[in-house]
Amino acid sequence: MNLSLTELRAAYAAATVTPRELMAAIAERCKEYQDHNIWIHQLSSAELEPYLKRLDAVSPDTLPLYGIPFAIKDNIDLAGVPTTAACLSFAYTPERSAFVVQRLIDAGAIPVGKTNLDQFATGLVGTRSPYGACKNSFDPSMISGGSSAGSAVSVALGMATFSLGTDTAGSGRVPACFNNLVGVKPSIGLLSASGMLPACRSLDCITIFALQCDDANAILTVAEGEDATDAYSRNNPFANGARHYGQWQGPLRMGVLPAEQLSFFGSEDYAQCYKKSLAAITSSGVELVEVDFAPFIEAARLLYEGPWVAERFIATSPMIQKQPEALLDVTRTIIGAGENKSAVDTFRAQYRLKALRKAATAVLDGVDCLLTPTAGSPYSIEAVNADPITLNSNLGYYTNYMNLFDLAGVAVPTGFTDSGFPFGLTLVGEAFTDRRLLSVANRLQQLFKLPLGKDQSDYQALSTAPVQNQQRISVAVCGAHLQGQPLNWQLIERGATLVSKTLSSPDYKLYALAGGPPFRPGMVIAPEGEGRAIEVEVWSLPASEFGSFVAGIPAPLGIGKVKLQDGSQVSGFICEASGLAGAEDISHFGAWRKYLAAK
Repeated sequence: MNLSLTELRAAYAAATVTPRELMAAIAERCKEYQDHNIWIHQLSSAELEPYLKRLDAVSPDTLPLYGIPFAIKDNIDLAGVPTTAACLSFAYTPERSAFVVQRLIDAGAIPVGKTNLDQFATGLVGTRSPYGACKNSFDPSMISGGSSAGSAVSVALGMATFSLGTDTAGSGRVPACFNNLVGVKPSIGLLSASGMLPACRSLDCITIFALQCDDANAILTVAEGEDATDAYSRNNPFANGARHYGQWQGPLRMGVLPAEQLSFFGSEDYAQCYKKSLAAITSSGVELVEVDFAPFIEAARLLYEGPWVAERFIATSPMIQKQPEALLDVTRTIIGAGENKSAVDTFRAQYRLKALRKAATAVLDGVDCLLTPTAGSPYSIEAVNADPITLNSNLGYYTNYMNLFDLAGVAVPTGFTDSGFPFGLTLVGEAFTDRRLLSVANRLQQLFKLPLGKDQSDYQALSTAPVQNQQRISVAVCGAHLQGQPLNWQLIERGATLVSKTLSSPDYKLYALAGGPPFRPGMVIAPEGEGRAIEVEVWSLPASEFGSFVAGIPAPLGIGKVKLQDGSQVSGFICEASGLAGAEDISHFGAWRKYLAAK
């Protein structure tokens, strides 16, 4: 069953299937994989009926997610269905759905059920559940990754088009890696956490598992939105909006780890997959540069060794204090360690985290994104049961730092081991670079062309809408903003860097404008056949500073598009015709500096 958005939308449009028929088929498929321990609560026919009845009355083209099945991790509320967090003694039945779930349902999506998880979302393995270990979609003897175990496996095995997980330490990424999926760990607050039982409230995110990047972007577009009832909800800036998703074009600079900072924990298969993935990415024209991962590694240790584990204790304190026996031993051990963390511990850790974040910022400022393995090694269920703490910790090596640093991430499949087990990489960027990361992930999916999920379909073509770096804007200057000239500081102090010294196309005239100091030229388009090339400098200016730069430009000058000698167009200084009154034509000099030298 290929449940990608593209395939289902086409099937609904052609009337070759109805939502009722699809949900009946999914119910049969769930029976086929019952021993994988995917579901804690699968919706019955009676429970599905209100969702299906609503869709009976509308056309498929009226709702963006009409008839699209999705799964919900069982620490996220669905109205009328118990939320257990994999602890039956804790269970409650919410009257309303989580903010994100309701947005998806309003858009026409159909909940299939609530999925199995590491109890209280504490773990990266998918085995810490009284409902049984959730088995991997490719190899039932292997872990699925957690804590969002059932959510990932349900998508990989064709029981849902997408699913919702959560992520504090890597739970939206590790299961994606082990099940050949795209995993979106959004910026904190991009998806509302209202109606989600937190593990660490200040860090948690609702996440999205999907078969490919186009689907992930479409789901994110519906699910995102500021929520006044969630104190951690944040407004999405324009540059991170849905229209900025596509296939990343042009130069791409990725930061990778030096060999001494990589760890595959004895997995030669994953080490080889990593090398092959990087070789293919390099061959495609991407620049890979080694960066220092040390601050990320140290921050990752802080998540469980530091005071943040106290947040997990807060979330479960009524249960762990009154009914500790209701928790699994391993869950109780981890969460219980948070009871005695002091304010002194917290502030010391915050001071250290601040220093580490500064070092991490310097790393990220030098690349378009960071590129790491998503996980260092897969493990069997038997191995994790024998050593649950150490192996779980190993799985967080490349993931645990991310929410502490307030970063965004996208896990993307890039290959398989010789035995056919999935492997993938994670793209990492600053908060609210989600669409940039998805666009780079799109480029990687189009490079590797892997099948979707577990035997769902071969590679599926993705969006080729061009997307390029929007963090900086190229500005052509020809006068007082040139290097060494009196207004160059307006660029330098805004963080601009000189990209090139070049010429405009031979279509311009240059005038020395009246007034000053500072003295300024005006560059205007010449009548046909009367222009010439003018010397310019192209500067790269942070997009966040572009508005204030333009606002300070006095009439008759402004910013428009300037054509360069290579035919490209960049933002640059232009002059209103009214400003040429009393101006001197200095076009024959071909450059502002040559005119100044001749005065």
